[in-house]
Order: sequence, then structure tokens, then C-alpha cells
Amino acid sequence: MLQIIDLVYRIAGRTLLDGASVVLPTGVKAGFVGKNGTGKTTLFRLMVGEISAESGEIKLPRAARIGQVAQEAPGSDISLLDFVLAADIERSRLLAEAETSHDGHRIAEIHARLADIDAHSAEARAATILAGLGFDAAAQARPCSAFSGGWRMRVALAALLFTEPDFLLLDEPTNYLDLEGTLWLESYIARYPHTVIIISHDRDLLNNCVDTIVHLSEGRLTTYSGGYDQFERQRREQMALNQKMRVKQEAARAHMVAFVERFRAKATKARQAQSRLKALARMEPLAAVVEDTLLPIHFPDPVGRLSPPILALDRISVGYEAEKPILTRIDMRIDTEDRIALLGQNGNGKSTLAKLLSGRLPPMSGEIVRANKLAIAYFAQHQLDELVPADSAVQHVQRLMPDAPEARVRSRVARMGLPTEKMDTPAELLSGGEKARLLLGLVTFHGPNMLILDEPTNHLDIDSREALMQAINEFKGAVILISHDRHLLEACADRLLIVADGGVSEFDGDLDDYRKLIIDRASRGGRAADAEADAAKVSNQDRRRLAAQRRGELAPLRKKIKDAETRIDKLGKEIDRIDAQLADPALYTREPAKAAELSRKRGETAKKLAETEETWLLLSAEYDEAETAAAAL
Repeated sequence: MLQIIDLVYRIAGRTLLDGASVVLPTGVKAGFVGKNGTGKTTLFRLMVGEISAESGEIKLPRAARIGQVAQEAPGSDISLLDFVLAADIERSRLLAEAETSHDGHRIAEIHARLADIDAHSAEARAATILAGLGFDAAAQARPCSAFSGGWRMRVALAALLFTEPDFLLLDEPTNYLDLEGTLWLESYIARYPHTVIIISHDRDLLNNCVDTIVHLSEGRLTTYSGGYDQFERQRREQMALNQKMRVKQEAARAHMVAFVERFRAKATKARQAQSRLKALARMEPLAAVVEDTLLPIHFPDPVGRLSPPILALDRISVGYEAEKPILTRIDMRIDTEDRIALLGQNGNGKSTLAKLLSGRLPPMSGEIVRANKLAIAYFAQHQLDELVPADSAVQHVQRLMPDAPEARVRSRVARMGLPTEKMDTPAELLSGGEKARLLLGLVTFHGPNMLILDEPTNHLDIDSREALMQAINEFKGAVILISHDRHLLEACADRLLIVADGGVSEFDGDLDDYRKLIIDRASRGGRAADAEADAAKVSNQDRRRLAAQRRGELAPLRKKIKDAETRIDKLGKEIDRIDAQLADPALYTREPAKAAELSRKRGETAKKLAETEETWLLLSAEYDEAETAAAAL
């Protein structure tokens, strides 16, 4: 059991934790959530003893092992597999002692303990974890120093998972993972036999592998049962209830104050007045409901409307070294409002393809046809370093509109989602999420026709990711997405392309299908291409039959969609008619009963309209999917 009791911690005069308390039972899988900067990582540091609180305490079971990912990525010359195996210090010590000991009894004790900790299967377990995080057998034999920083952080994560601590602490574990690694980690955490505490802004991860949400806000910790979606619903309901209670309390206080003011001087009422004063003193005011406001993200609409396709690739090969292409024989077409997600493990060429599409990397062979006046915006995390550290957001935008008045410049900065108080802050002092918002605004400043986003969510909290999702869906140009955030991909992408084995291919399925392939591949130790090949083995006759069946489904779907549209139109007109009557002020005094009845009827009609619109959306999505599938077959 983990107990956090009245924890207080301040830094630079700012209170991060103010009497924070929570109790988590052994074996719980909890997600710690809250706005960036509220103190979640600080809480982890307190739990492992890196820093000390001003007051309060953290209680853990005696001898409990706490594990978190090392802050520094491994860079030694030992192999990945050996590095992960060395993380189990007890196993390494016992094996070394067994090699040097000459005491038969001690050797027997060592081997008994090795059997207890399942040391003989250690290599297989370590290899499985590394494979799940994207390292094949050849990569596992290579030295740590041969990999980049992001891949080394994966090795550090693998080492932590291998040790199976009693309390597994994970701080944004998916930041260095691709979608495939994230899906594997999600499955691993769900099966983990001990307590897991995760700091994450990945909604799907929190929905699928935790059973408790701990919310850090205003220095306090609040526990909610279930995943992130349940937390969001429960919190909204609690906030609404608190607001109602506060309104009632304020009314009661006002009534008491009025009574005291009126009767304090009257002898017959003096005792009652004093009683009201004491009641007022005992009545602790409820805090006003303050919901964090988050400015939306806005992408300007494309300046011009281009004829499709806006980009066409014919037998393209691309790479960085002559005669060593990374991707070959690429044939693809991008239309005006395509929403395409690029899938595939890191290192397979997703970013290479993105650079090719953006024009930052020329093709080695083949032909690219671009629409006339095609404008492409490209966002990647490494571009955050291109911001001028000493310049504010206003100064960055002023360079793009030098003749505009300051009010227009600040208005444009606001549309990027930066609050007024941060507009004049030097870029080097902005948070990672604020820098990402600024850079997104800068790269899309002139209204591109196509937007390429390479891992745009790494520094964004959940609410900012929702704002990004809405901005993408409102954008009227084409979008290419590379992301490990499945919620973002599911909400924004309607085409899936797999980048693997030196090529690019369409994936005929959704992200749930892809997740099954990834988990199946990890469990079988196979390759993604093998899983795809198994799923794609459908005879031509089966394809034709399935296509005909799906085309037959379109007619009744079209009728249902048409019926829904007719009903939406009818309900909308009914609401307009009622609103016209309710707009008459005299109605409320002349016929109050009728006004009340009209208000009730409007509410019922609005509810029916919302339900019908939801039905229309579901039917339309089903129709589009069936139509696309039939055309593909």
C-alpha cells in the first residue's frame, strides 16, 4: 500500500503540493494526471527520495522495491541484451559469486535462490521485452553506444521492466516510443503483476491499462475509479454538483446576513440574530468552481483551392546515401482533404517519407507531380530548437508580418493558443507545450494546402491534444500524421499507410485491427510484415464476393442517411419556430404556463436533434467505410 499524507512542497515560492493526500492499495494501476507544471514529476521524485517535502510523509511497505526509468540513457559498449540483464543486480551478483565460490553449501544456496527468482529464463524474458520495444535479435546484440538517444531511452525502459519492481513508476513512458511500442507497452502494463503508477497524457494508455486516476490540481490529490474517460465524466459531474451547492450556500448566507442586519438591534430578535452570526462563522465558504481555460489551436485555411491530386508519387526511391535507398517503389496519391496516418516502427522510414513529401528530401529516382502553387507546412519535434531563444512569441510573429500593427500581431499569436501573459515571454522560458503551439502557428502561418505533423503531441497535455485534434479536423487541407497517440489518430485519420520493409502500402483495416496485428506479432515473435501477409491472404474470388456484399449494403445505408437528414431539417425548423415564440418578452408575463411548456418542448426537441445528428454521423461513417472497402476490393 502507498500512503501519501498531508504532503507540502514549495519551489521558488510556488506551492506545488498543499496538503496532498492519497492512499493506493497494493497492485493498483494508477494514472497520475493534471496540467503540465502542477507537480506530477515532483511527486515522483518525492516518492523515490530524490527530494524531501517540507511536511507530510510518504509511507511504503518495508523492503518494497521502487523502480523508475534512469534519467540518463545508457551509452556503454555492452550489448542491449547484456545491459538489460545487468539491471537485475541480485541475479548478476549471484552468478558472479557462483563462478568464484568453492563452498559447496553456498553454491547450492546460490542455485536455489537463482531458481526462486527465475534467473534461468532471464535471457528469454529480457529478449521478449526488448523485442516488444522494437529491438530485433540483431539489434539486441549491438552495443548501446550504437543507438541514438531516443532508442537508448527505450533500452533504459526495457531494463526497468525487466527488474519487475514492486512499485513501477513511469513518467511519460511513450515519449520515446512509436505507436507499435506504445501498443506493446499498454498490453504489458495491463498484465504487470505489481503496482504501477503512470504519469501520461496518452488518453488511450490511461483508458486501457489503469484502474484508478489520481488527479493533481491546486496542490491536492483526488482519486477517481476507472480510466481517463470515466475520470473526465466523474469530474464534470462533481464540478456541476459543487457549483450548485455553492449557489445554494451563497443564497443561505445572504438570507442570514439580511436577517442579522434587520433584527440585530431588536431585543426580541437579538438572540436569533446572534445565533445566525454563529452559524455564519461556522459555514465554511465553498470554493468557486474554477475550470482551467485552454485557448484553442487554429490552423489558417489554405490560401488557394487546388485540383486533386495535390501530390502524386510514381515509383519513387528515397534515402540519404547514394545507392542506399531507405524506401523504394513508392506509389501514392494525396488529395485535397486526405487525412493520412503513417504507421510502422521507428527506423522504418516514416520521417524519411515525411521529409520527401514536404520537399526537404529529394527523390533518388521516380517522379513526383505536385499541384501548381502547392504550399506544405512541416512540423517535427527537432524544429523546437529553431525558435530564437531570446525572442518572444510576438517577436517571432512580427517577422512574418512586419508592417502589421501590434494589435494584429498579438491577435495572431492568440490564435496559436498562447495566453496573453505568455506572449512576451522569451521562447527559452516557455514550456514544451507552449513552444509546440508557437511552432505549429509559425509553420502554418501562410495557410498551407498540406500539413505534415511528425509526433506533434510529445509536449502537449491531454487538453492541448484535444485542441490539436479539433484544429486538425477543422483544417480544410490535407494532413499527414505520424504519432504514437492512438486517440489522435483515430479521431483524425481516415487512411492508414504502413511504412515497413523498405516500402509504403495501404492498410485495409482500422487501428484496432492494427493493434491486434502488433500484439500478435509480439506474442509470436514474428515480424509486422508476416502478420500483414497473414491478414491479407484473401483469394480474388473472396474479394469479389466481399466487394459485392459491401456494395449491396450501401443502398439501405443511403436511405437511412437521407431519412436522418430529413428529420434533422424538420427538428431544426421546429426549434426555430419555438425560439421565435420564446423571443417575445410579453409571453412570460401574459402566458407563463405556455412559456414554460414551450421551454420544455424546446429542450426535448433539441435532445432529439442531437440524437439524430449523432445517428447521422455514425451512419455516414459506416457508409464511407463500406464505400471505401468496396472500392478497394
